[in-house]
Amino acid sequence: MKKIEAVIRPEKLDGVRAALERSGYPGITITEIEGHGLQKGTVQQWRGEKYKVDFLPKIKVEIVANERDAEKIIQAILESAYTGGVGDGKIFVTEVSEVVRIRTRERGERALV
Repeated sequence: MKKIEAVIRPEKLDGVRAALERSGYPGITITEIEGHGLQKGTVQQWRGEKYKVDFLPKIKVEIVANERDAEKIIQAILESAYTGGVGDGKIFVTEVSEVVRIRTRERGERALV
């Protein structure tokens, strides 16, 4: 099993969610986060004064899926989160050794569906 974590722009969440649902993966977890990459934040202006925003708002989308579906999920995120600009985000893929559904105590891939 794979855990797919995508850090995306907040305005892309609806599109990513719709793309995942079309791909057959409606179950996601999202978290509002802040951070920066190489750009180290941005400089903005308010009432004529410039100020630096070090941490930009982002959304983290998390999905655990079986290995055969991981690439389909990654492609759905890539296509729906892309703008071509700095700050589009990243996708991290890691191995998951075990999943347990609390209600039924099912384990492994059976616990995913």
